[in-house]
Amino acid sequence: MEFRLLGSVAVVTEGGDVAPGPAKRTSLLAALLLRPNTAVHVTALMDALWEDEPPTHAKTVLQGHVSRLRALLAAHGAEAYGVELTTQGSAYLLRMPESLVDAHRFEELVGLAGAQRHAADSVRMLREALSYWQGPALTGTVPSGPLEAAATALEELRLSSVEALAQAYGKLGEHGRAAAVLRTEAVAHPLRESLAAALMTALARAGRRSDALDWYHRTRRLLAEELGVDPGRALSETYAGLLRDQGAVLAPVPDAPEPPAPEPSVVPELLPRAPRGFTGREAETGLLDRAAGGEGPVCLVTGPAGVGKTAFALHWAHRRRAAFPDGRLFADLRGFSDTPAPETGVVLREFLLALGVPQQRVPETAVGRGALFRTLTAGRRMLVVLDNARSSEQVRPLLPGGDDCVTVVTSRDRLGGLIASDAARPVPLGQLPPDAATALLATVLGEARVSAEPDAAARLAGLCDGLPLALRVTAARLAERPGRLLGAMVGELADEQGRLALLDVEDVGVSAALRLTVQQLPDSAARAFRALGLHTGSDLDHFAAAALTGTTPARATADLERLAAAHLLTEAVPGRWTPHDLVRLYARGLAPQADPEGLRRLLDHYLYTGLAADAAAEPGSQPCYALPADVRRPAAVPEFEGRTAALDWYAAERPALEGAVAASAALGLHDRAWRLALVAWPLMLMRLQDGWTPLLEAGLASAEAVGDPDAQSRTRALLGWILHQEGRNEEALVHLEQAPGLAAEAGDPISEAIAVVNHAAVLDATGECARARVLMREAVALADRIGHPSTQVLTLQHLAGHCLGAGEYEEALAHVLRAGELVAPDAVVVQAQLRIVRGEALAGIGRLEEAAHQLERAAADSEAAGFPEGTARAAERLARLAAGR
Repeated sequence: MEFRLLGSVAVVTEGGDVAPGPAKRTSLLAALLLRPNTAVHVTALMDALWEDEPPTHAKTVLQGHVSRLRALLAAHGAEAYGVELTTQGSAYLLRMPESLVDAHRFEELVGLAGAQRHAADSVRMLREALSYWQGPALTGTVPSGPLEAAATALEELRLSSVEALAQAYGKLGEHGRAAAVLRTEAVAHPLRESLAAALMTALARAGRRSDALDWYHRTRRLLAEELGVDPGRALSETYAGLLRDQGAVLAPVPDAPEPPAPEPSVVPELLPRAPRGFTGREAETGLLDRAAGGEGPVCLVTGPAGVGKTAFALHWAHRRRAAFPDGRLFADLRGFSDTPAPETGVVLREFLLALGVPQQRVPETAVGRGALFRTLTAGRRMLVVLDNARSSEQVRPLLPGGDDCVTVVTSRDRLGGLIASDAARPVPLGQLPPDAATALLATVLGEARVSAEPDAAARLAGLCDGLPLALRVTAARLAERPGRLLGAMVGELADEQGRLALLDVEDVGVSAALRLTVQQLPDSAARAFRALGLHTGSDLDHFAAAALTGTTPARATADLERLAAAHLLTEAVPGRWTPHDLVRLYARGLAPQADPEGLRRLLDHYLYTGLAADAAAEPGSQPCYALPADVRRPAAVPEFEGRTAALDWYAAERPALEGAVAASAALGLHDRAWRLALVAWPLMLMRLQDGWTPLLEAGLASAEAVGDPDAQSRTRALLGWILHQEGRNEEALVHLEQAPGLAAEAGDPISEAIAVVNHAAVLDATGECARARVLMREAVALADRIGHPSTQVLTLQHLAGHCLGAGEYEEALAHVLRAGELVAPDAVVVQAQLRIVRGEALAGIGRLEEAAHQLERAAADSEAAGFPEGTARAAERLARLAAGR
């Protein structure tokens, strides 16, 4: 008797594999095998068996699974192998020889391989260790936080072992074999920089330098597109060595007498750049240094708006880089922004990706993501900066798990709850003292100009209330007019009303400085600034600015650059401009002076641009809406080069689109609101777990408000699918059962076919397979009658997947072959998905070489299309196929 964790969890007997039973019983066995000979408390087991809060009867259910697991072990002679499941108070213990668990044998061999003096011995042991893997670890268990964290840790060790195997091959001079071993994993884990660097080295040493350089550029592009970061030091240094064609990359690797040092883990770096011209805050810096001492401290930087909390936190974080060798994370929680705060799960997803977790391994739930984040940060020395927090509740799920981690939170609120529950250490920021405020003016204006009028400079600092934002805006105006005296500016500011007390000062002093700045702008730029108050998002491009102002994108670009020069905007990302929170609030106050048609033009701009993006992201698909009869075409509509560009636009504009839906509904423009809610549907299908439900529910409310069955059908069909992907099947079916009838009532057979097949797919997933089959065939027939290729492909793909699940491989192959004849040539992602289904069907009927060919093509197509989910799925099927041979 043995036990498998590295693949489908099973009891391995002489007669074959024995599945433990349902997912919860499988999860129980896995949780006990992960901690053999250790008493595991009931609460820990319940956490492993339920994704969310365990129900009230959870303990009874757990006891039932324990009883059945004992019976299963007894039936297969567990006692003879020294295996016994016992009860110890409120805990259970699986007493057993640890060598019976494949994960234990794998880890033991990996450890032995690392201690070998000769590379050949390391190769032999690592190959044997990796042979234990028969699929993703803990397959068949509940996707709970503890089990997903354990599976990720095992996968991390597997990948490190693959890298070590390639390194050992390299020492033997077998660089081609090293490259072959690494390539499969690099395709499946395209964001793992250590894999990419190792593959580049192996390719170069095998005489394939051009392939190595190509792999670097592919990895660099993917890092930029998926994470918005540049390659890390190891990958960059490997690339530099390739360019030099000498040094460590191409030099032969000797068989070292001592075992090689372990590969470094991923070191995330998400901090924005350090603020320029930072001055003062010496006392606060010392206070933050002291607050950051101790075990796992939470430091709370507080103060009024405009006081420079973010700049202070970033300045400190950059200066203390050496104290955090395991990386630095950053998230803007937008707690006091007029754009929606990011979902906790979305922030955790970005953190996990930065820590090197493959996309396909990111847990689906926020609870699971939090558990994995705390597990990965335990034992590391990391910094986490949580900027602009609204409440203690918003912060707590994002706190790291390690005692050596430091968290810096910035907020306008004092967050007393965080002080009480997590012993957060306050670091209050007040107004800059006069000397520091004057020094800040000097960083912009120059020491000579400030020294020439010291009294006026001090008076300016006082009139700006020592708020860095007000000081910078005022200094920027003076910098643009080098011949103007500081005393003249003092005279203008002195006419303003007296400043409020510290806690009330937020916008008054800043508004005075901003008003004076805007008055000096050219008319076109001033109009653009007022129009910014109508914008529904946190940042914008020149097309949105053109819509708001009723001008051309070229004119809008010039205005945006002029506003950026006046420090009213920053171009944080090339082509996208962002105002500071206070500047945006001030612009909102000027919105009544803006063109009243600006907002409606913006909404229509998003309607037109959304259709263009959809056509690029999903060529051949049905447009997600028809334009309203009274829509006005914008001066210019962006052109998207392909799917990646469209997906990038959705991601950048998501906050603005969500705000546009709310603004449309508030104005009674429900015909715009429901359409805008659907615009980003290709991104929704790529990131199913990113919290789209509130947006779609708002869209559905507007669809119902206009009484349009077509609007309701389209919205319910997409909302139902998203709810299904979130595991909320009962709610999903409420919408999916209504969507087909509404589409029929609207006379839209394409929407009806899509609604029917979505409904069928969820029924299939919930066990109503017979009804699902009937509906899927109905959807195929409906799509065939209307002859819409992309809808035919969608329905046939779902039907083929249903047949795979039923073991009807010949029928599945027939459906997917027919779909392949209909798919558009430029629909690369759909083609890759069809190839995966085709490969699975071919494997099912024993045509293994053809199956491998289809899956290899699917992996390559997915990689080329920037579709990592498809790459991972194809690679996983290939691995399973190889194991089956």
